[in-house]
Amino acid sequence: MNIYYFSEEISFRLRQKKKISAWLQMVIQQEGYTLIQLNFIFCPDGYLHAKNISYLGHDTLTDVITFNYATDTKTILGDVYISIERVRENAKAYKRQMAAELYMVMVHGLLHLLSYNDQKPDEQLIIREKEIFYLMQLCPNLALPLSIQTTV
Repeated sequence: MNIYYFSEEISFRLRQKKKISAWLQMVIQQEGYTLIQLNFIFCPDGYLHAKNISYLGHDTLTDVITFNYATDTKTILGDVYISIERVRENAKAYKRQMAAELYMVMVHGLLHLLSYNDQKPDEQLIIREKEIFYLMQLCPNLALPLSIQTTV
């Protein structure tokens, strides 16, 4: 399927890889893209913070950074780095299940590869709606707290 999962400087193993990979592939197809390769790298805050400084010039903690290597339009070739520490903290702060927060961050990173941005308020609204739409496809019985709809 060409979706791979790695851990850097942290002991983390994604559960239900086949189910998650099938879901991510479905998102890609629904958006009209073709998957070449997609890598998810799970890491601690320090690891992602260093990448944020080095590559983006941002001296802040973040939960996800996406690197797009695709040279053809409508193809997915990229890396999605996710801080497991940030995901855990955000899950607590927003009163969400850890798994739901992780899946939300994973699809958020993928949405960036699918050309969605979140720099402006209208872009943030669109990407948030897409996150919820696709998360509900993976977890249709998930009770999402209202804060999911209002935090960006």
